[in-house]
Amino acid sequence: MSDRLKQALVAGVLLLFSPATMAATPADTLVIAKNIDDMITLDPAEAYELSGIEIDTNVYDRIMRFEASDVTKLVGGVAESWQVSEDGKTFTFKLRSGLKFQSGDPVTAEDAAFSLQRVVKLDKTPAFLITQLGWTKDNVDKLVKAVDAGTLQFTISEDFSPSLVLSLVSSIVGSVVEKKTALAHEVNGDLGNGWLKANSAGSGPFALRSWKANESVVLDAFAGYRGGAPALKRVVVRHVPEPAAQRLLLEKGDADIARDLTPDQVASLAGNKDIVVTTAPQATLVYVALNLKTPQFDNVKVRQAMHYLVDYNAMVNSFLKGDYQVHQSFWPSGFWASLDENKYTFDPAKAKALLAEADYPNGFEVTFDAPNSAPYSNIAQAIQSTMAQGGVKVTIQPAEQKTVITKYRARQHQMLLIYWGPDYMDPHTNADSFARNTDNSDNPKDKPLAWRNAWPIPEISKLTDAAVRERDAKKREQDYIDLQKKVMDEGPFIIMFQETKQIAERASVKNFVVGPSADVVFYNVATK
Repeated sequence: MSDRLKQALVAGVLLLFSPATMAATPADTLVIAKNIDDMITLDPAEAYELSGIEIDTNVYDRIMRFEASDVTKLVGGVAESWQVSEDGKTFTFKLRSGLKFQSGDPVTAEDAAFSLQRVVKLDKTPAFLITQLGWTKDNVDKLVKAVDAGTLQFTISEDFSPSLVLSLVSSIVGSVVEKKTALAHEVNGDLGNGWLKANSAGSGPFALRSWKANESVVLDAFAGYRGGAPALKRVVVRHVPEPAAQRLLLEKGDADIARDLTPDQVASLAGNKDIVVTTAPQATLVYVALNLKTPQFDNVKVRQAMHYLVDYNAMVNSFLKGDYQVHQSFWPSGFWASLDENKYTFDPAKAKALLAEADYPNGFEVTFDAPNSAPYSNIAQAIQSTMAQGGVKVTIQPAEQKTVITKYRARQHQMLLIYWGPDYMDPHTNADSFARNTDNSDNPKDKPLAWRNAWPIPEISKLTDAAVRERDAKKREQDYIDLQKKVMDEGPFIIMFQETKQIAERASVKNFVVGPSADVVFYNVATK
């Protein structure tokens, strides 16, 4: 098929779903209205934003994964079985037979090994998930290899719990990319990264037809998927940043699912027999980041004062009602080893006293980067208002999520509002970023959240390293609870909320699966 013909077909699909022409969604197509302005890339070796991870979950199979049938149980993906050596260092995976890529070629252990090696060699944002296993650009080809066409084997140098290692290869970086296709599009040694930003080479239930930034993502069903062909032939994720526009599309039947409605919009749908609202507890946290390169935030008393200038309950009881709950520790409630203690309340008097002790009796001025979409814009305005009561003058700098994220990764902010979701279901995934920073220089090997906020914590980092190596489950649980307390009291994070997502669907939609993170949102079992 010529590129011109492909472009014409894609244009036809997008025209079909334009507001001007759409009357109802086709019976074989699921149309999702969602804010996807955080999407930067769809290469699974690089994607680290929630929207991108969600799309890749449905495009790529992973070495290990959670399935739509049970989003709480870790099982094999391309791996059918696995063994761990007695010393816990060597992992051997037997791949399922008969697996096919969307190209029609077989999935082999060479592809799986290449995919892990590729993550390490590209060294993009999510690479740290597996470089912590001791893999480097120089040694990864020796430590990760295909024993034969159906056997993947890798060796780690760290003394990690096997369950943690399996969780790591269930994350986005465990996605299996077809080696031949990636290398066919390689440019200047990029291992196909430039091409895979907006194309796919996977074996998941859908193939990427197109991604147009700030417009749409179109996925086509892959009939050869190991779990069976998806129930619907196509999924279109439309970029609709305004919740009000999402609601209108849903009510008119121009969208099957609205993902970002506000609580008042959800409430207004009550009594509409054509729409069903479901609630899905999420692992996503919303927090304010304080960059210690800003002199005021280098003082722990100022950081503590800032916690007392947020009216958490007022927000969750008003414009966030039904969508969020107050949660102030770095590991979400409902998961093993979470600290369910919310010690901070809105208390301007206490905040002023702490600021006075820190030699800021008259407060100070600070810039506040925040996404310009709901609910972040509302949260930012509420924080601006309450912080003023403590003498802290906040100037909001709104921008699209991807712009805010890019600025955050370069630690060029003063104060910043953003979200965080775990990469896998073990507390180490969040501790390793909120509570670890061993190199605070401007160009370190790893750039966790603590680094982004210029928080040098060699001693706390040692505690984090010890927790991940602890084999006694009760002791390990206490280690993470203690870490959460330390970060809450001393860190540069004002963790405020845990998300509870309300999904509005046309009554005809069944079995759309939304788990607690972007890694467990599944399109392939949905029907209409």
